[in-house]
Amino acid sequence: MKRIYAIVLAVLLSAFVLPAHAALKVFATVPEWGALAQEIGGEQVKVYTATNGLQDPHRIDAKPSLIAQARSAQLVVATGAELEVGWLPVVIRESGNARIQPGQPGFFEAARYVTMLEIPAVLDRAHGDVHAGGNPHIQTDPRNLLKIGEALSARMAEIDPANALAYQSGYKVFADKLRSAIARWEKEAAPLRGVPILVQHRAFPYLQNWLGLKEIGSLEPKPGVEASSAYLAEILAQQAVQPAKMVIRPAYQYDTPSLWIAERAKIPAVTLPFTIGGTPEAKDLFSLYEDTLRRLLKAQQG
Repeated sequence: MKRIYAIVLAVLLSAFVLPAHAALKVFATVPEWGALAQEIGGEQVKVYTATNGLQDPHRIDAKPSLIAQARSAQLVVATGAELEVGWLPVVIRESGNARIQPGQPGFFEAARYVTMLEIPAVLDRAHGDVHAGGNPHIQTDPRNLLKIGEALSARMAEIDPANALAYQSGYKVFADKLRSAIARWEKEAAPLRGVPILVQHRAFPYLQNWLGLKEIGSLEPKPGVEASSAYLAEILAQQAVQPAKMVIRPAYQYDTPSLWIAERAKIPAVTLPFTIGGTPEAKDLFSLYEDTLRRLLKAQQG
């Protein structure tokens, strides 16, 4: 009988003790944070990414499959700044996972570690889909990944102290490689500085700030509000006074407004990957920015 009790006790304990070799389970809301966690953690992490590069990260359904993944996660990595406000709180609440609730070490928001742009002076939904904490599309400036990656590696070490040195080393290797790439990209992108552009959606203020692009108009009268034909005609008329060199949009958005303007203004309509998987060429964090620059430079030259 004692032997049976010992066996039962061992089985019960095994259900609560994480094996030393088990990977840290990361639930990333968008591809860029999944890739960053993988760069830092390597073989020490198992990453699940909730969305892909052709999905609008604002508008995702809190599907049972997402809730199931969150239920077993040890760390949620989100953008924050209300990007996922329409679905992530539901996923986390319904998961019943105490480790990943807001305020716990298992809940990480990238926007907390960067300088936010476009913070509204007045929060009024009549102004469109505005975000109280600022524009959440922080991943379009690769320099932000350095600050976010440093904080994320520290959080991963806090949750999984046995592999703290591996996370520290992983971040250092990634950061050194990224700094070198940023220096190269900035030299290549010099011709883009000061180039006037139109945007279909205000998805690129961090990219514009990094490269010195000059936004002179948006094809949305208010953030997240679809343009009428009359509004697009006004934007087109502005071309006679203040001409843009191109109109850009994130890959997840439909292209009709951009193509309408581009055809009539005789300027390129540029689809940018926005995140990993947005274009076939944007396969990881490095090719994401390389493809973005290639597309912008091609439009500027042509």
